[in-house]
Amino acid sequence: MYKVLLVDDEADVREGLVREIDWEGSGFTVAGTAENGKEAIELAERLEPDVVITDISMPFKDGLQLAEWLRQHQPLVKIVILTGYDEFDYARQAIRLSVDEYLLKPFSDCSFTELLLKIRARIEAEVAEREDVRQLKEHYRTSLPLLRESFLASLLTRKLPRTKIEEKTVNYGLQLNGARYMAAVIALHPADEGEGKGTEHSLRHSGDLDLMLHAMLNIAKEIWEQAGLGSVFIHQDSIALLAIDAGGDEPAWLRRMQETLESVLKSIVHYLKLPITIGVGSTVTDLADLKDSFGGALLALDYRLVLGAGRVIFIHDVENPTNKKLRFDELKEQALTRSLKVGTNEELADAVASVFAELQDPAYAYSDIQVYLLEVVTAVLRTAQDADADLDELFGAGFQLHAEIFKFSGLQEAQRWFQELCLRIMKHISSRRQHSYKDIVEKAIQYTKEHYADPDISIQRLCSHLHISTGYFSGVFKKEVKLTFVQYLMHIRMEAAKELLRATGLKAFEIAERVGFADPNYFSFCFKKQVGISPKEYRSRADAVGEGEGGA
Repeated sequence: MYKVLLVDDEADVREGLVREIDWEGSGFTVAGTAENGKEAIELAERLEPDVVITDISMPFKDGLQLAEWLRQHQPLVKIVILTGYDEFDYARQAIRLSVDEYLLKPFSDCSFTELLLKIRARIEAEVAEREDVRQLKEHYRTSLPLLRESFLASLLTRKLPRTKIEEKTVNYGLQLNGARYMAAVIALHPADEGEGKGTEHSLRHSGDLDLMLHAMLNIAKEIWEQAGLGSVFIHQDSIALLAIDAGGDEPAWLRRMQETLESVLKSIVHYLKLPITIGVGSTVTDLADLKDSFGGALLALDYRLVLGAGRVIFIHDVENPTNKKLRFDELKEQALTRSLKVGTNEELADAVASVFAELQDPAYAYSDIQVYLLEVVTAVLRTAQDADADLDELFGAGFQLHAEIFKFSGLQEAQRWFQELCLRIMKHISSRRQHSYKDIVEKAIQYTKEHYADPDISIQRLCSHLHISTGYFSGVFKKEVKLTFVQYLMHIRMEAAKELLRATGLKAFEIAERVGFADPNYFSFCFKKQVGISPKEYRSRADAVGEGEGGA
């Protein structure tokens, strides 16, 4: 259903339209009604309607002034002007404001419904144009090669969730299923003294790194894909090779890969005369762990300083670790820090459990576990520090989290203690955030009480004074005060007006000016809408009550 805002200063016209038109059958719902353009603007800011149907002649702001505001602030809204025959020439001004339709009074239910269907068709056509599936698919198809390479590159640098990997491989049409994986890197390095002739010299002299990389890519890709080993792409000024073993004889796969890498090396050196070295990482059985293999490939490249350049270097030939590597990866860190900042108790418990589950493998050396827990503790302390949490206040002066976590006899005991500690930090951060909310609201209320008499006071001016965004402020203010800022400002002004009506003999226009209304008629309109009676009636009743109390 599309939302409609009805604006007309005649109540019977508004009520008649709401009652007699089959809005739902036409695909619309009346989200709100307003008596004038000024009130309509306040409603439009809150409701964000799809269509505004408005009369022209209204107090405070007429229909054309409303249309002008809508075009500036809500340009996609459809505007329908209702006008009498004697106002028709006046209504033609609406053309320059890009008003979508106008309807001549008096009109029938049939003609009004016909106009609604016409507006609906126009909205749907624009929506379809913005969301043209064919255009999106074509754009996606042309972007697919870049998206694939970007995804493959992300596997080399981040440990992605398995669900994300599966989703991307399906979406991008990639075949990445395998029993084992390995990453390799082809890196250019400076030519030795006395070298630099032929193709290498001309390419390096031109400084065209992109040209060299693409020339290397073409050779490596042809040989690698012909061997059916996997994917090749440019990554961070080097060539990355992803090897996938679909299953079967692992030694045979490793031999074939080594022979293919040697062939790639010889071909690039022979045809391009470029000085390169190829680093090869360790084998991993989970695609999510490919970043570990890639890190090993980069480390293998560093050994060219020892072994010499211009060769294929396997990390397992130069480093043979006896223990599995334990890593506090970024996914676990993000889950833990997010839970500390904005999570629930359950989310925090899950994050802590995930951190400690990694330690159950007996293959890890104690020194690795120590480093891992120090990284975990550092992440927690950094999060607490970023949130200005006072650890001395929480745990006492001199508290050393890095030392405390190693005092326990077992991992289960350490996990329970660590979860309780994280829970206290999480509650402390939440409490400080609530205090911050209250501080912002208190400052806003103070500012509003001091400046409500200024007719130009606005949420934008207030937020500029507080140095925060209007979107953030609106959410915080509504949550704490249970009113929007506009509603609260109106409440403050009306309370001040009632006090002046009771305690002074000021005229209504003088009171309007004192409480921030530039237009005394609009003040009277708002007062009656808020209080239920006019300012004059309110003063009369207040005087009558005062006389009664005096007589008593």
